[in-house]
Amino acid sequence: MLQTLVHYSLHLVAPLLLAWIFFPRERRRMAYIVMLLTMLVDLDHLLATPIFDPDRCSIGFHFLHSYYLIPFYILMCFLPYRRLGLPWWLSAVGIGLTFHMFTDWQDYYLW
Repeated sequence: MLQTLVHYSLHLVAPLLLAWIFFPRERRRMAYIVMLLTMLVDLDHLLATPIFDPDRCSIGFHFLHSYYLIPFYILMCFLPYRRLGLPWWLSAVGIGLTFHMFTDWQDYYLW
């Protein structure tokens, strides 16, 4: 029960705190929504059999949770979007995906 509470708190409440810390006031709400939308990365679970296995770590197993993509998620957190002329919300996507991977990692390895 505590594990489930921590897992979903990290998925739902932590992005709110991250939006508060990393984004200016006028962008916080949209940053939070974007980070919540990064949970769509879990759609790759639908390709696995079984879809959910409590004894399986999603990191390294599902395609969008792969060790090949996680460095790109981390890189997205640090790109100079303004200088590159890219939209600001891509940084929210990077933060959301990186934190999502951390949440899934801790759910398996720390419990």
